Amino acid sequence: MKKKLLLLFFFSLVSFSVPEKKWAAESLQVAIDSAKEGAVLTLADHTYKGNIVITKKIEIIGSAHTVIQGDGNGNVISIKAPHVKLSHLTVTHSSMNRNSAEEYAGIKIYSNGNTIDHITISDCFHGIYLSQAHHNTISFNNINGMGNGEIAAQGNGLHVYYANNNTLTHNRIEGTRDGMFFEYANHNSIIANTISGTRYGLHYMYSDANDFEKNVFTMNMGGAAVMNSNSIRMKNNQFVFNYGNRSFGLLLLQANHINIEDNLFYLNERGLYIDQSTGNIIRHNRIIQNQIGIELWASSSQQLFTLNRISENTIPAVTLGGKGTDNSWSLHGKGNDWGSTFPLPDLNQNGIGDFPITYRSSLHQLMEGQELTPLFLKSPAIKIYEKINALLQKEDIMFTDPHPLVTGKGNSIPALFLVCTALFAAVILLKGRQWLCIIFGKNGRNR
Repeated sequence: MKKKLLLLFFFSLVSFSVPEKKWAAESLQVAIDSAKEGAVLTLADHTYKGNIVITKKIEIIGSAHTVIQGDGNGNVISIKAPHVKLSHLTVTHSSMNRNSAEEYAGIKIYSNGNTIDHITISDCFHGIYLSQAHHNTISFNNINGMGNGEIAAQGNGLHVYYANNNTLTHNRIEGTRDGMFFEYANHNSIIANTISGTRYGLHYMYSDANDFEKNVFTMNMGGAAVMNSNSIRMKNNQFVFNYGNRSFGLLLLQANHINIEDNLFYLNERGLYIDQSTGNIIRHNRIIQNQIGIELWASSSQQLFTLNRISENTIPAVTLGGKGTDNSWSLHGKGNDWGSTFPLPDLNQNGIGDFPITYRSSLHQLMEGQELTPLFLKSPAIKIYEKINALLQKEDIMFTDPHPLVTGKGNSIPALFLVCTALFAAVILLKGRQWLCIIFGKNGRNR
């Protein structure tokens, strides 16, 4: 009997002296529960059982082939303690149940001050979900959705719900429902993320005072949709080749006091789509080679467009739903560069065209009632339609830029040619036929 007790005591000592990473090889949840507050668990190139719950400050570090695989019935990793760090892991196989009261994710965060970096997530409903979680850093993660699968059958890459002051940076998201979804989330910084192959690269609801900078939204059905939100800063982002029925680079719907600056809108069906929005500033953007550069609904007011390059679009800008009110196309005497669409003289070479631009069109009559009209904008029939309506005087003013810029190469009519033409016209008016005869060698005499 005494020998048995001694053996049990010996094995118990051995078990408690095993390093934490050895525990992890057997059971990750046991390792986490057994680790001290603030411990570091280093995982090997193994596949570990998921559906783990973290309730203490801890750091978990994996390597190239460390996988945490869920059982398909919940979150793969749930973080309920603050100041947890996860890095260099592959996370897979969360629940895909759309009817549950809880929305499941590869990593779901319920606490503050956590750091999640260099994680690869696949086969999960949502990628990373922040639920009432603040001051977290989510960076350098790869989140892969089902791509061409049914969009409604999957969740979002990064889902931010009632979560403030978080930093989301250098993440790559592909093939999810929405790349990033924000709801009631304020004062977040979203920097240098790349999002493609989604419904909306960014989907934004009831969230204010967030910064979006240096993100790339490409080949989505819609680049970014900002709705019911205020005081957002969008700078140096790229909205490239977002295409589909009624698609857009950036949609503003009931979005107010948005600062849109130094962004690229290139090869989208519509560069900017603005509806029921007030007080937005659109400045220093490049809106190039879209089917429609700017689609502005009359329900929007106090939009300010200045110092933008709006060129080589099939339609530069169109106003729908009636006559727009109180929108401005210049500020402090500086409008926008319209490229070769509107060649302008600039005799004094001050970079401002010598007369305003007024653009008229009848296409709004088609576009307001026909969803498929944008698909035919490059058709020759559209140009014929416009010319007929111009003859019939059925065109309406889409915009007037009182101070258009002349900055692009080949954008202005050569100044020397204009000066010579003006002098020649003056000669004709002032001296008449006599001067013409002198100029062309007839000595000004009547014969």
